[in-house]
Amino acid sequence: MVKALSLLLGFFLAGLQAHAQMLSWMPDISRQQTYTWHLSSSQDPTGANADYRTIEPGQTLTVLDTDGPGMVSHIWFTISSPEKYHLKRIVLRMYWDGETNPSVETPIGDFFGLGLGVYYPWQSAVLSVGHNNALNCFFPMPYQHHARITVTNEGTKVVGSFYYNIEYRSYSHPLPADTLYFHAEYRQAQPNHGWTNNWQGNGDPLVNDRTNLTGKDNYVWFEAKGHGQYVGVTMSVLQNQDGWWGEGDEMFFIDNNPKPVGGTGSEDYFLGAWDFGGSPFSYQLYGAPVVGRELAGGRSSVYRFHLDSPIPFKTWMKATIEHGNANHRSDNYYSVAYWYQSEPHMPFPPLPPVQDRLPTLQMVGGPGNAGGADPAASPSR
Repeated sequence: MVKALSLLLGFFLAGLQAHAQMLSWMPDISRQQTYTWHLSSSQDPTGANADYRTIEPGQTLTVLDTDGPGMVSHIWFTISSPEKYHLKRIVLRMYWDGETNPSVETPIGDFFGLGLGVYYPWQSAVLSVGHNNALNCFFPMPYQHHARITVTNEGTKVVGSFYYNIEYRSYSHPLPADTLYFHAEYRQAQPNHGWTNNWQGNGDPLVNDRTNLTGKDNYVWFEAKGHGQYVGVTMSVLQNQDGWWGEGDEMFFIDNNPKPVGGTGSEDYFLGAWDFGGSPFSYQLYGAPVVGRELAGGRSSVYRFHLDSPIPFKTWMKATIEHGNANHRSDNYYSVAYWYQSEPHMPFPPLPPVQDRLPTLQMVGGPGNAGGADPAASPSR
């Protein structure tokens, strides 16, 4: 009995320690804080109740523009727009210390894990979408000299109501010299180009026995130069083919090591199991808020945050995942990777045009998809 209680207490204390590490950037609320708290908001400047902004097509709205040293601690948005897929058409950008290349550039929905362009509630330690369509971010975002956050309407209709509250702190002293800056990068493949469509199931020897030790043709979550640490990814999948999309392994290329650090597969990396059991879930550091049918047209969304143990890099890092075993599948992927690093950073790949960002079934051939030619049959391959 005593041994069992001791073991239970050990698990409890370990859980508390992990929770404390996860929230280590949050201040000790029993100690007097010395920063100055600020709020940048869409409050009606007249004092009336029109507490929102409209955003015309092509217009950029600046929601934060402030000098440092300081840190953004919380972002809240909610949007009313008549345009379908406005979550894909509105672009969020963040700039630190006067840089011209943004450290964050992503469709606003994808930043909050809504990579399918529609709203659904989910929660984690750093990102969440609450009822009703409330977008929240708790990633700490420090800056030494200046911070600027913008949203741009790349759609064709007016965003009728854009509400925001951004909480940030100003400090009376400079940030430590080794402070890392928050980054988030959007990537997509619509579609990933699988090396064949001449297969009937993931277990076919043609595709199941194929090997990939180098990461060739993997889907890339992000690539960075400099020193820093990767802290996680949100990803959404629109299946173009039948069957389970998640047979691909994650592979991390770090610094000068030519051999990637790899894992056992998609649902394993996102800390689920057995195709997620067909049921959605969301926890503090991992989850699958959307779990679709394993058929062409099925849609899923997943996330994983490494707040317990960020993955450090000294000079360079590239985080990738296979699309099917050895990249045989041709599904659509949409993702945002999150990391911290020193500046300057590598410029991001250009955002795809708006129409190319909208989730659209692709005719790639293979199970459940009648269109497309087999790329493996091409003489150029």
